[in-house]
Amino acid sequence: MKGLSLPWSSIAVALGTAVAMTFSGANAWLAVSVLIVWLGTLWLARPEPTVRTRDPDEGNLSRQAMVELVEPFSVPVLMLDGQRIAAANAAAREALGPHVVGQDARVALRHPAAIKLLDQTEGSAMVRGLTGARSIWQVNRAAIDQRFSLIELVNRTAEADISRAHTDFVANASHELRTPLASIIGYIETLSDPDAKIDAATSARFHATVLREAKRLQSLVEDLMSLSRIEAEKHEPPKERIDIGQLAESIVGEVGATVGEDRVTVEASPATVIGDRQQLDQVIRNLIDNALKYGDPKAPVHVRVVPDHGEAVLTVADRGEGIHPDHLPYLTRRFYRTDPGRSRMAGGTGLGLAIVKHIVERHRGKLDIESKLGEGTTVTVRFSLAVTAVEQLS
Repeated sequence: MKGLSLPWSSIAVALGTAVAMTFSGANAWLAVSVLIVWLGTLWLARPEPTVRTRDPDEGNLSRQAMVELVEPFSVPVLMLDGQRIAAANAAAREALGPHVVGQDARVALRHPAAIKLLDQTEGSAMVRGLTGARSIWQVNRAAIDQRFSLIELVNRTAEADISRAHTDFVANASHELRTPLASIIGYIETLSDPDAKIDAATSARFHATVLREAKRLQSLVEDLMSLSRIEAEKHEPPKERIDIGQLAESIVGEVGATVGEDRVTVEASPATVIGDRQQLDQVIRNLIDNALKYGDPKAPVHVRVVPDHGEAVLTVADRGEGIHPDHLPYLTRRFYRTDPGRSRMAGGTGLGLAIVKHIVERHRGKLDIESKLGEGTTVTVRFSLAVTAVEQLS
């Protein structure tokens, strides 16, 4: 019989035994009986034949195979059986929800560009609003065979946000640079015009304006370069041990010598942190500068440094008009101003708090701004205190 496997070696042994018994004088019927019993035991001990039935989906992937195929991917991946989602990996279930498995892909993706892509064998499409109002996803489709295909979802939202932020930054920086440049050029053209009749007082006022705008332009360029350097070093942790209390006292002394000792006061205790001296100096100076510009000129700016529960806490407080709560979440944005006209008149570049934020982030610190209208503003920065060698050993 086709496919039947017989134990020929065992049959040969049985026949040999029967023949040997006959030649040794044993009864012939006994020899035949032994042979029959031996062959019967071989028949009873035979393995059951394996009956292979044909799977109606033979040649296609099983559901478990689909899951095992797409699950390792870090990006959302869908396995389609025709137009239906047969399997979705963990990233896809997180992005679209676990209910998408078994759902029609046109319903799950619900976007004209994606639906158009599903009518094609292969291709790519950009889909907006798939997982959120501002989300942007690149949807790629690749065919496996005539029945199955893979859908890959690549999140492009962060790239778009970075590109938008870069565009906004360039536009804002260009505007900020253009304003003082236009003022300088306008006044210089007037002063250099031989037909212009300008008296000495007007000429002096024009020259003072040009000087002020040139210094403002210089400050803006310096802040832009400083911000660029800080961002470049953002992922390099500082290593120097610095007593931020002593640093604050030194800076307040220098500022007080310029603006008056009664304009800024300091209360500092020793508090050693691991940091970049130049950048921490910049944080303290920027915060004091902001407080002097926008605080009450009749009330002093108070700087305080104290160690508290493993942290060095730096606060800079003024008694100014305060800031409306609506503005507080946006104060560390580049070029953000609560009062653009007043800020420019005070010589602000709109980058001071953005620089402070990036320096604090590099030092793994925390920045908090509290303000009450009519009472003033307090900026608090927290840095982890440096661990001493004795503390490390204990």
